[in-house]
This record gives sequence, structure tokens and C-alpha cells, in this order.
Amino acid sequence: MVPHLVTALTGPLLDLEKKILEATPAIERWFRLEWQEHTPPFYCSVDLRNAGFKLAPVDTNLFPGGFNNLAPEMLPLAVQAAMAAIEKYCPDAKNLLLIPEAHIRNSFYLQNLARLMQIFRQTGLNVRLGSLSDDVTEPTPIELPDGSTLTLEPIERSQNGRRVGLKNFDPCTVLLNNDLSSGIPGILENVNEQNLLPPLHAGWAVRRKTNHFAAYDEVVKKFAKLIDVDPWMLNPYFARCAGINFNDRTGEDRLVAAVDGVLAKIRKKYKEYGIKETPFVIVKADAGTYGMGIMTIKDSSEVKDLNRKQRSKMAVGKDGLEVTDVIVQEGVHSFEHINESVAEPVVYMIDRYVVGGFYRVHADRAIDQNLNAPGAHFVPLAFAQQHALPDLKAKPGTAAPNRFYMYGVVARLALLAASLEMEKTDPNPEIY
Repeated sequence: MVPHLVTALTGPLLDLEKKILEATPAIERWFRLEWQEHTPPFYCSVDLRNAGFKLAPVDTNLFPGGFNNLAPEMLPLAVQAAMAAIEKYCPDAKNLLLIPEAHIRNSFYLQNLARLMQIFRQTGLNVRLGSLSDDVTEPTPIELPDGSTLTLEPIERSQNGRRVGLKNFDPCTVLLNNDLSSGIPGILENVNEQNLLPPLHAGWAVRRKTNHFAAYDEVVKKFAKLIDVDPWMLNPYFARCAGINFNDRTGEDRLVAAVDGVLAKIRKKYKEYGIKETPFVIVKADAGTYGMGIMTIKDSSEVKDLNRKQRSKMAVGKDGLEVTDVIVQEGVHSFEHINESVAEPVVYMIDRYVVGGFYRVHADRAIDQNLNAPGAHFVPLAFAQQHALPDLKAKPGTAAPNRFYMYGVVARLALLAASLEMEKTDPNPEIY
């Protein structure tokens, strides 16, 4: 399925598509050389926004939880990519321990776990689920909507204290599908005889979005030079604002100044390209996920006009954690619609390979709002099927495969940025 673009792909994005398609061999070689220097995250998903005049990532998740939303025909690609990923860390791997979020009541998330287990079992691994929840003290079956069951088991530390596993189950690799928003559990610290993936510093207890987008700045400047485009076409402006307390209004003036600064830069670009849309920024927690604590701002006066309910909403992130640092990010409109609802593409990768994706669709959100909110639904897309390879002979803006290829390229730029980000923030950099 290809969504409808309200504004035609004209001007800047048409030029971008043309240059990306013409440079496809150079782009693929460039990625290949970059991956010789850097290690991709184990898996990753990237939220993109297509404004018709700009295509940019707005969020990069290193603990993706929507594998159940991928088209079933993409499974063979996912299995191949998972094999490549596992072989890097443990070529003779036999057992994989998958650690989910601590509190799982969401049936869609459970289906995500089932899909992940299916992928890794097809690579030849024994896969079991280990829970970090104190409530799980013995093997606990959980029924899925399709009638199948998952079994959660309590994690144990080995007798020598250097490994984690389950009773009578010693894994070579421990895969986290838990973003560690509420902190790093002691049972996972100082595990040094196993591969713990992603690394602990990829979790939101440590990770910051502004570090990621600083790394993305570096990546996109090199890439834009390669294909001779304005980096802004692929890159949202951003600023970090720390020491904020939304409830008592501490740091409000700094936040207003940051909003004004980013909006001024956007207006300058809109004027340069003759873009008539209204500039806006997204203010969101510098750490965290689940689409919590996010607001759209078109004028800095809106920061001071927030009511008590809005302040309370911005002050708290996932697991009830206080939000004190925010990222002020250039808002990218989404002019893609499916059945009259605003849509945005989400691209999934394992290792350095695109393995599929979907459109996040929200009937009650506008083109300048966050779609990762209750009420969203998902339309699977087979991004990398054979028939979705770029059509180099098609006129720019007319072929769906070309748009999907562009999505994959920009998502891989964010993946590469995540790799740089992990290197720069690693507490044990000697491993790189």
C-alpha cells in the first residue's frame, strides 16, 4: 500500500529523490565502507516524517517493540539479518535469552515478543523469555490472543556471578527488548561472560536523544556531501534544554529561548525554499519513549501559556520518571495519508539490513502532531520486497519503490548515527 500525498512531491524532495536514485551505487558502497568502521546496533526502528519538501528521522528506537506489525512476507529477510547479527557475537550460539519489558499486559507487545522468538528460532536458536519483574518467581504462562502461550521465567545470576540465565538454561547471548527507562537492574550489571545486546548504555537510563541527533548531524553532513544536497533536507534542527521543571516553571525562560532559536532557523530555511507551511517544533523528553511528554509548539508564547494539566503531562515520562531535560526538535509535517488519516513510515532493521516496516496511522492527529499516541494503528509494508527495489527509470515522484528505497536510506543514516552515538557514550570504549 502506498499512502496518498496531499502535497505533490515537488521541488526539494523531488530533487532529493532524483539525486539518491542516481547515486544508488555510490550510496550502497558508502554504507558498506562505513560498516567496516562501525558496528551497527543489534536491531533498531526509525520513525520518519515525509513533508513533501523534506524527509527526516524524528526518533530512533534501539529496543524496537513492533515486530508483530511487519508484513509476514518479510520474515525470511528478518531471519537472514538475525543470523548475520548473531554470528558476529557468537558464531556457535545455541541459546538466546530474550528479556522483555518488566510489566507486559499489552497484547500487541506480547505478539511482538512472539514474532521475535519466531525469528530467532528460525535462525537455529533455543529462545526463552526471562523476566526482570519481581512478580515472576516461577515459570508463568501468558496466553496470546491467537490462543498460543508465552512462558515468562525468573532470571538468575550464575554461581560465578558473571552470567545471567534461567534455571537449566545458559544462554550465549542475552537480548534486551526492555529499554531500561526506570534504571539498570543490578542483575544485569557486570555481566562479562556473555553478549548483552543492546549494551546497557543504550537504555534510557543513560541514553539521550540529543546525543543521537548530534551524531546524526555528523552522518548526514557526510552523506549530503556525497550526493550534493542540502543536509537540511534530511535533518531536523534541534536544541537541548536542561534543568527544566514544568510544574514550578523552573527553566521556562531557557526553554522559550531554545524554541525561538530553532523556530528562527526553520523560518530561514522555509523562506529559502519558498515553503508556505507554518514552522513548528516538538518539545519532548531527552530520554524516553512510548510517545509520552510530547507537545507541538508554533510560537514560544505557548510555553508560558501551558495550563496545569499540560504541565503535569510534560513533567512525567515512562514509568512515572520526572522529565527535567528536553529536546526542542524541528517539527516535520507528515503529508502522507491513508484513508484520510495522517500516516508516518517506521522502518525496522536488524544489524545493517532493512527488514521491513509499517505506516503508523492516526485518525485523530494533525499533520504537525505526534502520531505515537493511543488510537494509532499500523499498516504493514514490505519495504524491501523484490518488486520494491528502486526503479531507476521511473520519473521522480511516480514510483512507490523509489519512495520506499528513500525511506530505507534515511533510516540507515539514523542507524549509522546510533552506532556512532553508542561508540561515543560507551563507558568502556576500549572494546571498539
